[in-house]
Amino acid sequence: MPPLIQLKDVSKRYGPYEALKNVSFSVEPGEIVGFLGPNGAGKTTTMRILTGYIPPSEGTVTVGGVDVLDDSLASRSKIGYLPELNPLYVGMEVKPFLQFVARLKGVPKKDQDQHLAEIIQSTGLNKVAHKTISKLSRGYKQRVGLAQALVGDPDVLILDEPTVGLDPNQIVEIRDLIKKVGKEGKRAVILSTHILKEVTEVCDRVVIINEGKIVASDTPERLSKDLVGVERIHVRVKGSCDVAEKILTALPGAAAVSRPIACVDEDADDVYDFTVETAKGSDLRGEVSKAIVNADLTLIEVRIESIDLEEVFAKLTASTSSKKSNKN
Repeated sequence: MPPLIQLKDVSKRYGPYEALKNVSFSVEPGEIVGFLGPNGAGKTTTMRILTGYIPPSEGTVTVGGVDVLDDSLASRSKIGYLPELNPLYVGMEVKPFLQFVARLKGVPKKDQDQHLAEIIQSTGLNKVAHKTISKLSRGYKQRVGLAQALVGDPDVLILDEPTVGLDPNQIVEIRDLIKKVGKEGKRAVILSTHILKEVTEVCDRVVIINEGKIVASDTPERLSKDLVGVERIHVRVKGSCDVAEKILTALPGAAAVSRPIACVDEDADDVYDFTVETAKGSDLRGEVSKAIVNADLTLIEVRIESIDLEEVFAKLTASTSSKKSNKN
């Protein structure tokens, strides 16, 4: 199947200021993509172009195979949009509000009852369907916002900061809901957020934009490996810290070994955590295990250590700004 979202060489200028510079990326059916970038990077401009709110200065954008410039109405009919400021008529009850949205989106009257019943069920709004929106919690208001985005069964969902202001339990609920509705019907989902843990837990892939340019597009795991250029192995050992450090440092292929600050075992029983850095693509877990056991130390854990998306994001988006600050 062709991509449901496709941007090719998209640029956007406001007078002399170029907000987007040859931006290209796509989102496949059934894929949830995290769209990241610092403030002013071009995320909002990109989403406004996708939703037909503003046109690009150059390049092509298609949604569900429809060019957003050639047929803006048709492309917008394929999009469900939840902006950061949730567009709710808070004086209405939930179900009448969704009926109103269905009429706006042209859902045939004969199909509305069944269609809305399915959306209310999938977004967990059954218990509040006849409550006034103003009386709902922030979490339920976000559910209503997501429900209105699903009205019309769009091929594409664009979600802008959908969990801002929610408590931890509500955040988990909305994340699970996004994963659920994203996979239903093979939709393409763009999730714009500043919460990087959200991307790791929800998204299949991440696209990072900085100063109007796409600087990365891949899974968080591959981005981490490609950017850092080393493998990190976490080793937990019981026994002598000094002996364990010497053994790990002497391993062929161990580029660096971090010495633990203190014992992390709850009984303070000589248990230490080490990080062993190796060349990219080199997995020394087998050699680590043999060396620790042969030294009569107790190996508690050995695993590949994932690199936080925060670290990747910081490196990719800080490079340009740091160059500028060094010049000043």
